[in-house]
Amino acid sequence: MAETTLRSVADLVAQGLVREEETTRLNAVAERYAIALTPTVRALIDPTDPHDPIAAQYIPSAAELVDHPAERLDPIGDHPHSPVEGIVHRYPDRVLLKLVHVCPVYCRFCFRREMVGPQGDGSLTGERLETALDYIAANTGIWEVILTGGDPLILSPRRLRDVSERLAAMDHVRVLRIHTRVPAVDPERITAEMVEALTLSGKSVILALHANHPRELTPEVRAACRRLSAGGVQLVSQSVLLKGVNDDADTLTALMRGFVETGVKPYYLHHPDMAPGTGHFRLSVAEGQALMRELRTRISGICIPHYILDLPGGHGKVALGEDAVRDLGDGRYAVRDRNGQEHLYP
Repeated sequence: MAETTLRSVADLVAQGLVREEETTRLNAVAERYAIALTPTVRALIDPTDPHDPIAAQYIPSAAELVDHPAERLDPIGDHPHSPVEGIVHRYPDRVLLKLVHVCPVYCRFCFRREMVGPQGDGSLTGERLETALDYIAANTGIWEVILTGGDPLILSPRRLRDVSERLAAMDHVRVLRIHTRVPAVDPERITAEMVEALTLSGKSVILALHANHPRELTPEVRAACRRLSAGGVQLVSQSVLLKGVNDDADTLTALMRGFVETGVKPYYLHHPDMAPGTGHFRLSVAEGQALMRELRTRISGICIPHYILDLPGGHGKVALGEDAVRDLGDGRYAVRDRNGQEHLYP
């Protein structure tokens, strides 16, 4: 196992993860989009498998230099809904608080890939952080604060404790949510000190764990999740539906069951966003809907996530699950069961 995070094409070549003859093309990718693979991620990759689903998520590809006309630098419209730096206020009762724009790993499909990394938007500190927290304090309709970025759990427990203490004083904020990859890619960071920092506000704390393949739910990752649960953190999942990674019913079944077995409630399965250079990961919506129909025939309802599209332009999330009810116009409805058969309902 590599002892340190891999951060360059040269590192990947040295570890046997890419061929030396690919260096020139991949350096062109690295000039635009950051690279980082933690030792945990490196240990999961099979370098002999050209279609390894873990490698596909983290190792750069020349396909990232191919842009689609519909792709956008800000694919879900963060910027138009950012009243002050570090805040995204798209929905009335909740805000994103983007504390940091670096991550322990860099996903090749990231929807904020133009904003994160060493050359990204940087950390929210000093006066800028104060301005963001003042905005939350002044807007009493904000019920939930979502820590995101970048990955907020790359910060020290001390930094997280400072933010938790500030939020604790805001009575109108009742829920603190954290969007993170850390438990899955660097589980040793989930220490007792970290859990205490997240929960000291006294708010209801929910952690949305990002993982896309069942192999990512290692014993160490499951242990980190148990530490969070034992500390009072509620766990939900978020995954991205990715071609070549999890675009088959067997993989999604194993992933969602793995979440539930780990104490993580399946929550979101995102349709890939229109981020630059990510077209090779995207399926059609119809393909995603077909996979969701297949899942419903296989697994318990507690394993079914919401299949979600974040509309370009900042218009928010919509559910892509197909409507199972058809109004026949005479007081009756045709209701489709999990096998696709319609039944009359008076």
